[in-house]
Amino acid sequence: MTTSRASWQRPAFAGLGGLLAGYAALAVAELIAAVVRPEAGPITAVGGAAIDRTPAPVKDWAIRTFGEDDKVVLQLGIIAVLGLLAIALGLVALRHRRLGAAGVLVFGVVGALAATSRPDSASLTDGLPSLAGALAGAGALYWQIGRLVPRTVAEPSGASPEPGWDRRGFLLSAAVVAAASTGAGAVGRALGGTRTRGAVASREAVVLPRPASPAAPVPRGAQLRVAGLSSFVTPNKDFYRVDTALVVPKVDAGRWQLRIHGRGVRRPLTLTFQDLLGRELIERDITLACVSNEVGGPYVGNARWIGVRLSDVLEEAGVRPPSRGGPADQLVARSVDGMTLGTPVEDVMDGRDALLALGMNGEPLPFDHGFPVRMVVPGLYGYVSACKWIEDIELTTFDAYDPYWVKRKWARKAPVKTQSRIDTPKPFARPEAGTVVVAGVAWAQHRGIDRVEVRVDDGPWQMADLATEDTADTWRQWSYRWAATPGTHTLTVRATDRTGQVQTERRTRTIPDGASGRHSVVVSVD
Repeated sequence: MTTSRASWQRPAFAGLGGLLAGYAALAVAELIAAVVRPEAGPITAVGGAAIDRTPAPVKDWAIRTFGEDDKVVLQLGIIAVLGLLAIALGLVALRHRRLGAAGVLVFGVVGALAATSRPDSASLTDGLPSLAGALAGAGALYWQIGRLVPRTVAEPSGASPEPGWDRRGFLLSAAVVAAASTGAGAVGRALGGTRTRGAVASREAVVLPRPASPAAPVPRGAQLRVAGLSSFVTPNKDFYRVDTALVVPKVDAGRWQLRIHGRGVRRPLTLTFQDLLGRELIERDITLACVSNEVGGPYVGNARWIGVRLSDVLEEAGVRPPSRGGPADQLVARSVDGMTLGTPVEDVMDGRDALLALGMNGEPLPFDHGFPVRMVVPGLYGYVSACKWIEDIELTTFDAYDPYWVKRKWARKAPVKTQSRIDTPKPFARPEAGTVVVAGVAWAQHRGIDRVEVRVDDGPWQMADLATEDTADTWRQWSYRWAATPGTHTLTVRATDRTGQVQTERRTRTIPDGASGRHSVVVSVD
């Protein structure tokens, strides 16, 4: 082997050894996580810890920039960073073998700390996957780099011995590490798949009973026939998803339980999925909105939900709202992944159709949207009401406990603001002169929409035609026939709710209690 060839091969092989050591660490960690719980895997744990510690404005930016792909971007970013660090540790180990292996162990400790520090959900066993993976990765790196350590090799000609290293031995060790890691990863996926298949089978076995109180048919005039307008009922596959779960929980309905306890609970309850299916079910059309939705944004959708009245369950537990002398003013809902959401007790017991929802648009809840059970409360932003994968309800006070998002400077109480959106024409569209149909949706859940107006440039506000209202808890479509003239124009919309509140023109960001302002689009008429 020539000196020039050896000068670049050893560092290149060391970097490869680092990458394979990182691969081994992740594969073994994911294998152990399949036994402990999927959320304890290092990428999920580190990603979750990163989400927990990310300032609210940065999270808001990520949602605006990447939408529902924000979690994929985060995971890919973590993998890329880990890959670069693994290469760096391989190069360090080439000169300091033990130090490189120790570096892998350090990252294992970091992953373990991240896994055990998640709010309200982690246990000490969650650190095992990262620690086991780090031990495997450190061993793999130490062994591979050992093949790159120069050793004295005797020349066949009898000349003076020269230092050399075991190129063939390194390639063999690298192949062994790669094969073993791939095998560990396959076993981990198989174990995880077994758990997932059980949850999937439990969902497929669910037959939703006919509701005792079915939703009225959607009025004929609620869906306008305008191209480009959002469908009145949002299909499940198109319904927005905004949460912090890097791995969507797959919960077996047969093992699921909901515990209800806390202040003012005179009869603590533990309910199973079958318990809820056997109760009186109601069906309602309800529009949900995310507090991260910018003015004119996509994070709002309308669905037909079926479930149990949350107020009935709370009353059975002996809960009274503050207006009737109850000691608890906050309901803290906990998800299986540790998320906590705080909801005003008064709101869920004031007669509105607050649900423990089991179904969505005629089928059991999709896993992405909270199967087996989630909360749905009309009139409140999701982060204070729409707990997915719910497993615990604790009655407490706002003074006694701050849930996840409140700890991150979001408002404790968050009623949905009156909003409207232009769906068509799209921004920078080029319609032809003449009659152009401007259309969109408006919402003010639990209050209802009374009026929608459109303004062209700086002209007067013109009344739009409203679609037939389904209920005050759903959004409402609207349209306006605009006599478009050539040139560039700005179209603006505003809504007025049933209390007489006109959508404000004052622009605010989503933090701390939802965006405000009026949606507008600029178009060029040919």
